[in-house]
Amino acid sequence: MSLSVVLGFGPAGAATARLLAGQGHSVRVITRSGRPPEPGIEHVALDAADSERLTGAVRGADAIYSCAAPPYPRWTRDWPPLASSVCAAAEATGAVLVMLGNLYGYGPVDGPLTEDLPLAATDRKGRVRAAVWEQARSLHEQGRIRAVELRSSDFFGPGVTDGGHLAGRVMPRLLRGKPVSTLGDPDAPHSWTYLSDVARALAEAAEEERAWGRAWHVPTAPPQSVREMAGRLADRAGTGPVAVRGLPPAVLGIAAVFSPLLRELKEIRYQFDRPFVVDSSAWEAAFTVRATPVDEQVGATVDWWRERTADAR
Repeated sequence: MSLSVVLGFGPAGAATARLLAGQGHSVRVITRSGRPPEPGIEHVALDAADSERLTGAVRGADAIYSCAAPPYPRWTRDWPPLASSVCAAAEATGAVLVMLGNLYGYGPVDGPLTEDLPLAATDRKGRVRAAVWEQARSLHEQGRIRAVELRSSDFFGPGVTDGGHLAGRVMPRLLRGKPVSTLGDPDAPHSWTYLSDVARALAEAAEEERAWGRAWHVPTAPPQSVREMAGRLADRAGTGPVAVRGLPPAVLGIAAVFSPLLRELKEIRYQFDRPFVVDSSAWEAAFTVRATPVDEQVGATVDWWRERTADAR
């Protein structure tokens, strides 16, 4: 039985760990705080930025799935040591490094996002995410590690609770038929990557040597605006139509004074002020994972949130 090590147990890490366990892998999850064990999954508490301890925890693994991320306001400080530690563990153990990335490194782009675009971001978050991949890619090209990056747009689906776009600050209100607010233009086309598709693509990439050495986009359904997605979700929940309002820049500026998260989001507002469209055709031409149909995504998401809100009462 092969050993897979998953770093982080946020939505993507948890989905990936549980998928791998369901496929019969022995799974070890590494987080700062640890958790009680669950079927097929061992939880280990350690700081993944501690290279020596991380290497010890990874020994014997076939693959490392890097799904951990520092808190948003600490990206600039915390990403470099974390990325270096993960690369060092991959080099010391020979495990394939499967990295979950995002689209920040491209910066503002006119037209669909493709993997052959330069990593030309000028904001802090985009630069740090680009540097994380460039470090791993360079080591791969030197023959020191085997690495691949899967880039995702905004997560969507069961298990996604953080964020205000189609998650924690939207779904509870939408299920009650209440108006929802969103960052940027609610009518701008936007790509949403379904969480289970992230996990399935990561697992496939680890097994496909021809995927290694480059970045790919996770299979993602055609873009829909926040207003369109909110309408679909409300229709499925039977609470529609709901009003969808863009958060005015002045309101965002005032709120950012009190919210570190909103202060950070101002840097990447361009992703919601204009079309933000992912082209995942390169992956789809080469591998088997496909984006889950949108109606299935919507139905599963509404059902999961209904159960979650019912349990909270």
